[in-house]
Amino acid sequence: MYHKLYRVTDFKILGDYILSVRFDDDSEQVIDFAPVLHGELWGPLRDLSLFNQVTIDPIAHTLGWPNGADFDPETLRNWPDYRDELIERAKGWDKVAIH
Repeated sequence: MYHKLYRVTDFKILGDYILSVRFDDDSEQVIDFAPVLHGELWGPLRDLSLFNQVTIDPIAHTLGWPNGADFDPETLRNWPDYRDELIERAKGWDKVAIH
């Protein structure tokens, strides 16, 4: 399976949990992250002050947050292809017990 490598080159905060993300191929996605902000890694991003600390990781060239949360740039670039599956998975992440 071929996995194209993309780089996030810019982003803008458009609203609560909504980012416009630009990629190195000049494409852009507007992503509402709210439905996937669950679980140990992404759940803390429901705190809007933490979510808004998003930056572009200079090594991975993707969006990253101070708590270590990030997304594969290919997932971000092709968000419509992954959105529904991620939302379905996220529904169960808060139920997973951490030991």
